[in-house]
Amino acid sequence: MPVIRNRNPRIYGEIVLYAGSACPEMAQEVSDILGVPLSGRDLVRFPNSNIFCRLHSSARGQDVYVIQTTAPPVNDNLMELLIMLQTLRLDSVGRLTAVVPYLCYARSDKKDQPRVPITARLVADMIEVAGAMRYMTMDLHAGQIQGFFSIAGDTLTAFHLLSDYFKERSRSMHQPVILTADLGFAKKARNFAAKLNIPMAFIEKRRAGNDSSAEALTIVGDVNDRDVIIVDDECDTAGSVTQACRIARENGARDIYLSFVHAVLSGPAVERLRDANFREIVTTNTIPVPLEKRLPNMNVLSVAPMLAEVILRAHEGRSVGELFNE
Repeated sequence: MPVIRNRNPRIYGEIVLYAGSACPEMAQEVSDILGVPLSGRDLVRFPNSNIFCRLHSSARGQDVYVIQTTAPPVNDNLMELLIMLQTLRLDSVGRLTAVVPYLCYARSDKKDQPRVPITARLVADMIEVAGAMRYMTMDLHAGQIQGFFSIAGDTLTAFHLLSDYFKERSRSMHQPVILTADLGFAKKARNFAAKLNIPMAFIEKRRAGNDSSAEALTIVGDVNDRDVIIVDDECDTAGSVTQACRIARENGARDIYLSFVHAVLSGPAVERLRDANFREIVTTNTIPVPLEKRLPNMNVLSVAPMLAEVILRAHEGRSVGELFNE
């Protein structure tokens, strides 16, 4: 008689979670929501700065997700991700997904001047070569970066998380208006305004006279005697958003709120945000925000429930778009 083997309905075995060292709190929250413990691994940094990874147990044949954001220190965290992916690939996992809430080098997405790299494409290639079969990320700086990957993936957005928060918050605001400091973010800002059913304005930058380095800033739209919500995809040094805040106040704005997804917060960012005196700053934990960078008026929303739900849907072969009514 032929041997009858038990067949697992899940093609890729069970969910197995691994976490890098860049966002341990978020990874633990995803683990708690899914009820799947984080698998053990050793990540060792030798005196020569080389990184070594060793798994505590085999993940052969399983559906593995590596949660690692590429926040500063960017290159260390990126290499850690790549090394973990290769370690798992060599362990013969069934399917390997890189869960990268914040993808580094995303601003280097085109040749906008001679003799420069397209580093976002290089990062996508490295993630694939390291062994990832799928990827998950959030709010890419430019949509075309999805085309740099030749593997399947889910590009998620914190739009619903942030807009739902401000939809409730806007009920107590005085004639709120959405303001974007960057024309490149205008389309997403328009969606934000439509979700809240409020008007939109944006900052226009113009060169002043023959001085190629000077910029004259004006607002297109009405912010006078209105509460303003400045929206952006990330906050790096906070120069653009605090400049937008200043211009909005000069044009008669009342309370000013700030919303962004990725809290890079490098260099003078925290000091600038503190001095700008926003009524409230709302961001997410795609990049961990340490206590020393958390201002009293800062509210950090967690994307872990979304990531956990998307991981579960990917594992079970269900639509991710349905999660966002798409």
